[in-house]
Amino acid sequence: MSSEEIFDLIIVGGGAAGLTAGIYSSRAHLSTLILNEGAIGGQMVLTDEIANYPGVEKTNGYLLASIMKNQAKQFGCKIKSNLKIQAYYLEEKIKRVVLEDGREFRSRSVILSPGGRPRPLQIPGEEQYKGSGISYCATCDGEFFTGKELIVVGGGNSALEEAVALTTYAKKVTIVHQFDHFQAFQHAVNQAKMNPKIEFIMESELRSFHGNSVLQEVSMEHLPSGLITTKKIDGVFIFAGYIPNTADLEKTIALNQRKEIIVDSDMKTNIPGVFAAGDCIAKKYRQVTTAVADGTIASLSAVEHLRS
Repeated sequence: MSSEEIFDLIIVGGGAAGLTAGIYSSRAHLSTLILNEGAIGGQMVLTDEIANYPGVEKTNGYLLASIMKNQAKQFGCKIKSNLKIQAYYLEEKIKRVVLEDGREFRSRSVILSPGGRPRPLQIPGEEQYKGSGISYCATCDGEFFTGKELIVVGGGNSALEEAVALTTYAKKVTIVHQFDHFQAFQHAVNQAKMNPKIEFIMESELRSFHGNSVLQEVSMEHLPSGLITTKKIDGVFIFAGYIPNTADLEKTIALNQRKEIIVDSDMKTNIPGVFAAGDCIAKKYRQVTTAVADGTIASLSAVEHLRS
């Protein structure tokens, strides 16, 4: 079942990068289709507070994603979400993206922005208590832990910012981090340290989760000494980085060892007419603003490619 229309551009992924690319390409009068496997907004919608997006006062990820989506649609971008992509055929002049339900969409160029997903700790009990005490999204699940004691795992911006957000609900939040220092920006570190509900356990890693039908206890190792201790806890929020959603692209697109898409400064991949943007590409910083920049560059590069 193939769509008769051949789009100028198909964008895979509707997060900050994909939506921005959709805004730019549609405004440039390219017929544009965004195909998104989950809910529109990507990881952005899981962010409880965005306070450093230029020109926008403090907001949340869901609202910012809604604004971007509406902008893209106003310029004529078509959006299809909550679908599953089965296969990519990108090396020919007319690119094809095939869905699990048999639908096929064709275009003259493609921007890949499938984003990423939370990285699990992969320790005993994690799968068992996922959704029963273990979460990867403070915005989604924070309210369920009102008045409870929580652990947040991680030392980056997401971990510290979401730990602060969780204190809106929780009685106490303990940040557990494997190093003796944080990787987050100093502002995020200062906010966490000034919050009276937050404590810190440094140079430590969780080793296992325990409980009955719900999580009740964790074991953790103090790395310098090797000492294993247990701690009773009501919930654990894990912010240990992201895994790029590129498993379906391994045989098609050049990836690095971390399975990130390799791009040049114009967001070009190894295949002519195929670009990539956002958390799926090889880069150092992952912020909403960097994803927006990636999407802008990828879209302008796609416009240039099609016009040449």
